[in-house]
Amino acid sequence: MFIDKQAALADKSASSLTPELRQLMQRRNVPKKDWNLPSGRAIAFAHSLIVPAGKHVGKPLRLSKPQIEFIRDVYNPRDKDGLRKRRQAIFSVGRRNGKTLLAAVIILLHLVGPFKRPNSVIASAATTRKQAGIVYRFVAKMIRMNPVLMKRLKLVESTKHVTHRRDGSFYSAIAAEAGGQFGEGLDLVVYDELAQAKNAALYDVLMTSLGAQVEPLMMIISTQAPADDHILSELIDYGLKIRAGEIEDDTFTVHLYAADPGCDLLDEKQWKKANPALGDYRDIDEFRAAMKRAEKVPSLESRLRNLYLNQRVQAKAPFLSPNVWIRGNRELVEDLLYDGRPVYGGLDLSARTDLSALVMAVNDDHGNVHLFPRIWTPGDTIDERGLRDRAPYRVWADRSFLIPVPGQVLDYDFLAADVGELSSKILFAKVNYDQWRIDVLKQSFARMGVLVPLSPFGQGYKSMSPAIEIFEELAVQGRLVHGGHPVLRWCVSNAVVDRDAAGNRKLTKAKSFGRIDAGVAAVMAVAACRLQTETELELDSLVA
Repeated sequence: MFIDKQAALADKSASSLTPELRQLMQRRNVPKKDWNLPSGRAIAFAHSLIVPAGKHVGKPLRLSKPQIEFIRDVYNPRDKDGLRKRRQAIFSVGRRNGKTLLAAVIILLHLVGPFKRPNSVIASAATTRKQAGIVYRFVAKMIRMNPVLMKRLKLVESTKHVTHRRDGSFYSAIAAEAGGQFGEGLDLVVYDELAQAKNAALYDVLMTSLGAQVEPLMMIISTQAPADDHILSELIDYGLKIRAGEIEDDTFTVHLYAADPGCDLLDEKQWKKANPALGDYRDIDEFRAAMKRAEKVPSLESRLRNLYLNQRVQAKAPFLSPNVWIRGNRELVEDLLYDGRPVYGGLDLSARTDLSALVMAVNDDHGNVHLFPRIWTPGDTIDERGLRDRAPYRVWADRSFLIPVPGQVLDYDFLAADVGELSSKILFAKVNYDQWRIDVLKQSFARMGVLVPLSPFGQGYKSMSPAIEIFEELAVQGRLVHGGHPVLRWCVSNAVVDRDAAGNRKLTKAKSFGRIDAGVAAVMAVAACRLQTETELELDSLVA
């Protein structure tokens, strides 16, 4: 078996290849140009495996041309000491183009194939347990379908773990939502569908864990993320700058297969740009039917451009586009808060380690609504959370756009005192609030004698849909004045809208990229200002 002979190929030149191994290279369909290179050993090993699922299940695995080009680019470049130069590599294509298959092959290359090292630690990473399980199952099926691998490797289904029986090397599948602890010493990480990650926390931890190894490798195999400020988008942009010669970095490479921006949905040449496996692993008839549906149903277009054409387009329905939001980037008139006219509020409390926001809304004499945000965050951890959320919290705090609260968690007495000081100068007519953690703040209000006309505001479709509608209407008309407040802008840009079967809408934190707290507070403030609701004010909250 070729797997038994891999050690004979390691670190040897073409001249050392025996006639037997040359014949084996030919039988494994390894291009002759790769015979004397690390890519040749990788391709030969991959072609000894069996396809574990999908259209070609049970057949000998054959890497596609883009996959072979990727392997060449990652494994062939070497430094003067013969060590692999690449430390990070990205392979990005549309969905259903064999990404998980490629991830499984790379894991086995390092666990039991030609690139294995004794006692190596390998991980596949994913955002969810479900996605992590998919990669593990591909690896496990490939092992079970190969008798030699079954002898060499031990599968532990309960923990999604594979151990090399002889030298202690092991592979495990991990998920961000599992909240696992990862120590130093990872040799290889294959991050599957990084585009699904809501933040860079797991990526950052894993990159740190790779730091101490001789030839560490972070491999990212994913469809593009929809947003430019996503960690994957930033990494791809960095790699494209290297390819364009704008940056010198031979440790990093990116292979991006994507349709041209703004292309016709029915242009089949564009389909192939993002889907090199179209007609092979990827069924072209299903693809064609999906694109025809998207042309007729506009709500499908952005999703399919992202997932099928691998374009950086919001797959989820964004709340407001930047070109609409910027219409309200005019100077705020702060005197409106203090001239005796009614002021309305929206209050959104988060977990004590994140952002909480009060947005005040007040009408001017010309039919505009001016928005004044007050956004609090724990001051002692502001730098760490800025890195986690990929947001300039420290800069915003220094410029008074963000209020750092002393301590590692939000002190609700601090928030109550701040609101109390405002209420001594401002005529609050109504403050809508999300009920999350409001009881704790009410207790602080009661202790400090703060009187605020609070009104509960549901976060479901019934309450949120008309609020979103009036908020959008004002924004489109340029009558929502916000002065370009950067934290409010960031929260609004992160927000994603969910729809029910009847077309009603609500803002959803679960599907949003980044924090949306100030955006939710702003919508509730405008609703208090402009909508007549049936909800009665909590008169008791004036003293509770």
